Amino acid sequence: MQNETLPTIAITTGDPAGIGPEVVLKALADRELINTACWVVIGDAAILDMVGKQICLKSPDRTVQDSAQISAQWFCGKTVQQPTEIAQVCLLDLRQLEPSQFTVGKLNAACGRAALEYVRTATQLCLDGQADAMVTAPLNKEAVSLTGQSFTGHTEFIAELAAAPESRMLLVNDHLRVIHVSTHRSLRSACELDTPSILRTIQLGNNALQSLGFNQPRIAVCGLNPHAGENGLFGREDLELIAPAIQSAQNMGMICEGPFPADTIFIKAVRGAYDLVVAMYHDQGHVPMKLLDFENTINVSLGLPIIRTSVDHGTAFDIAGKNQADPSSMKAAMKLAVTMSLNRHKSGSGSV
Repeated sequence: MQNETLPTIAITTGDPAGIGPEVVLKALADRELINTACWVVIGDAAILDMVGKQICLKSPDRTVQDSAQISAQWFCGKTVQQPTEIAQVCLLDLRQLEPSQFTVGKLNAACGRAALEYVRTATQLCLDGQADAMVTAPLNKEAVSLTGQSFTGHTEFIAELAAAPESRMLLVNDHLRVIHVSTHRSLRSACELDTPSILRTIQLGNNALQSLGFNQPRIAVCGLNPHAGENGLFGREDLELIAPAIQSAQNMGMICEGPFPADTIFIKAVRGAYDLVVAMYHDQGHVPMKLLDFENTINVSLGLPIIRTSVDHGTAFDIAGKNQADPSSMKAAMKLAVTMSLNRHKSGSGSV
C-alpha cells in the first residue's frame, strides 16, 4: 500500500455487555489487516481496558475525547510513504459508561444507550468526511428499546441519520451474496410486497456487486410463496408483483432471472449459476447464508451515502467475558470496508 492514501475506517464497539469489544480488540491484533487503513475505534476507554485485560490484549494507545481531535492530532487520509507509517489506530473515547455500571452478559439500558451513541458518532464521522466507512460491532435491540428509542436495526437507524429513504441489507460471504427486499419487519407485513421496492432492491444489489468487481452480476430472484407460487396455485404475488420487477430489470440491461423457489435457488447460486440472490424477507436470506458460513458472513448497508459493513452475529451474552468470541466476521467486515472505500475513491461514486 505504499504511496497510496489509506482509507480511514470508523469501528463501533457495540453493546459493552456483549462480545463487541472483544471481537474488535481481537481484530485489531491482526497486524496485516490493520496495515491496510487508518482506524478510529469508537467506544469507551475504560471498557476496552477491562476487556483487554481479560483477553490479554491492549486497547489502542492513541486516545482522543473529541472527534475534532482526530483531524488535528491524527492522520485521516494521509499519504503513506513508508510501511512504518502504516497501522495507525486511534480510540475516540466517548466516556458513556464505566464497567461498574453494568454486568457483562446481562441486558442493560445504559449499554443500549452507549452502543447507540457509538453508532451515531461513527455515522456523523462518515457524513462529515472524517471517515471513509464505518464497521459496526453488534448491539442488542432489546437493550436499545429499554432506553425508549425507537429502533429496528443498524441499517434503519443509520438510514434515518443519513436521510436515506431506501436502504437495503446485503449479506456477503465467500460462497454467496444475498440482498433482502425487507428485513426487520413482521413476516405478515413483509408479505405485503410492491413491484417498485423489488425493482429497487435488484438495482441496489446490481450496483453493489459491480462495486465489488462483478462486471455484469447474474441475479436470481426468489419467489415469495412455496414453489414460487406454482403459477398462481399458492398465491399470485410471484406472478403479479415479483415477475414484473424482474422484467423491468431485464429491460434496463441487468442479467436477472426468476422468480425461483427459494428452497432450490440457493443451491444453484452456491454452485456458481448466480452471483446474487434477491430474498423477499429476512429469514429467507439469512438462514441459508448463516448455514453456509456463520463465522464469516458480513452485513453491508446499501442505499446510503456512506459505507457501512458489520458483523452478522449478535451480542452473544452467553459467551461475553469468557474469551470465546470469534473475530472472523469482524475481520471480514473490516476488510470489505477497506475494499469498498478504495473502490469508491477510484470510481468517485456517491451512495453505496
